Amino acid sequence: MATTTTAVAELEPALPAEGERTPPLLAGWQRLSTARKVSLGAGVIALVALLATAFYLINRPDYRVLYANLSDKDGGAILAQLSQMNVPYKHADGGNAILVPADRVNDVRMKLASLGLPKGTVTGFELMDHTRLGMTQFQERVNFQRSLEGELTRTILSLSSVADARVHLALPNQNGFFREQQKPSASVLLTLHPGRTLDRAQVAGIVHLVASSVPEMDPKAVSVIDQHGALLSQRDEGGLGADARQIEYVRTLEQMYTQRILDLLEPVVGRENVRAAVTADVDFSLTERTSEQHRPNQGDEPAAVRSSQTVEEGVAAATGPAGVPGAVTNVAPGATNAPINGPGAPVGVVGQDGTGADARRRREQVVNYEVDKTISVTRGATGTIRRVTAAVVINHLPNPDAKKGPATAALPPERLEQIQALVREAIGFSAERGDSVNVVNAPFNATKPEPVEVPWYQSPDTMELVRSLAPSLGLLAVALILYLGMVRPALKMMQPPPAAPVTASAEGAAALPAPGSQLQAVVGEVVERPGLPEPVHNEPSPEELRLADARRLAKENPVAVANIIKGWISGEGAAA
Repeated sequence: MATTTTAVAELEPALPAEGERTPPLLAGWQRLSTARKVSLGAGVIALVALLATAFYLINRPDYRVLYANLSDKDGGAILAQLSQMNVPYKHADGGNAILVPADRVNDVRMKLASLGLPKGTVTGFELMDHTRLGMTQFQERVNFQRSLEGELTRTILSLSSVADARVHLALPNQNGFFREQQKPSASVLLTLHPGRTLDRAQVAGIVHLVASSVPEMDPKAVSVIDQHGALLSQRDEGGLGADARQIEYVRTLEQMYTQRILDLLEPVVGRENVRAAVTADVDFSLTERTSEQHRPNQGDEPAAVRSSQTVEEGVAAATGPAGVPGAVTNVAPGATNAPINGPGAPVGVVGQDGTGADARRRREQVVNYEVDKTISVTRGATGTIRRVTAAVVINHLPNPDAKKGPATAALPPERLEQIQALVREAIGFSAERGDSVNVVNAPFNATKPEPVEVPWYQSPDTMELVRSLAPSLGLLAVALILYLGMVRPALKMMQPPPAAPVTASAEGAAALPAPGSQLQAVVGEVVERPGLPEPVHNEPSPEELRLADARRLAKENPVAVANIIKGWISGEGAAA
């Protein structure tokens, strides 16, 4: 027993060398089992990948549509140009749309437009630039027709409401017989932008554009339809076109009168305090009247002689020959100088000397005068307004004495008369025509719709924000689950055990072995012996003294005791 005590006193604590200390991270990694090591490695790799993906989704550029519905030729040319410009792009909608970063859309469009892209599938007269040797007359005529159709299509596409167009021309062959020549015709198919329409003036402009571009083409031979197959160029067949124009004219006239009334009354009573409706009765009948009037020659107006006839008869007296003999007798008498419109000679039998003594003579004169005649042809104008009726409702205006009565009050009669006079002047009131104006003052039933309060989580802005952040938030949530389920438990197991608390002994401060270690188990072990009777005297036995010494040595020099136990286990102590 003494030998053992001496050996314990001579042992020195064996401390590890400074360079041989294991790093804490490596020591913690070595403490993990193989399954924990695999779990930790997979979790760290998945966590890094998820965080990188979330960072990319949050910071990726926003792409916008550059061009859509392009032909394959234009799409390839644009993609080649984008590659040369180092502009990133993406495809969308099955390859029908090209996307570029939102902050570069306008810049890229202007640069591509300066290069003439996209060119489109419509070809015009540039088709005639490439002519092949040996082309027939038929091929030349077909190329010319295709070029003309392409140019007309380009011109129609310049309209703001037209998204796409196709023009078909029917150009018959011209021969030498003028009477047998056929007139050309055309058909135009328009694809309009959603929500846009063409009025009759715009359709008529397209019709006249096509008709004026082709020689000898009548505007009636041009048909225009939309993408739904509806005929836009209505023809005057069976009065259908005329009725449509008449209805449009009446509607325009009524809207004009209504707008006049609102323009006059809204500054007076307020924008939301007046309602007006005008009905116009328009006569579109075409009348033609021919009249012929005959007026007699009355008053001092000169009369126009139509014809004059004078007849003279007489019997000469029995007398001898008289007159100048010779050739002068055969000369015809000269023209009479009597005025046509002058007083006529008396009708009767007169003599040769005017006295009626030597001859019996009878004279008769007939004068026909022109009768006045007036022929007039009168055609009645179409679209004549036969009657106009206007109905106006004025809301009750705010009451100046709202404290003593209701909030609104009716208009005084004199003010209603003033408003009615304004309405009459606005529509051009005519009592002979039978126009009617009715102005009524009544309170409006202004039922304001209650605002629907949308919860914040259902608002469009919130929904858009959630849709934009949902992928990133989902990846972050998966990363958090991986960290809590795989990485965090492994990191906890890699941590070294906590240090033992420091206690002070009776002789001085001495470090106790760490809880749970083999040395602490030896020191704190309570040796239970078989049930032997305790000695009668109070003096400790040698065995108790040696046990007390061992305990004291373990407390004072735990490293030496640990080396001794280590030697016992390895068998070195027995050899010594």
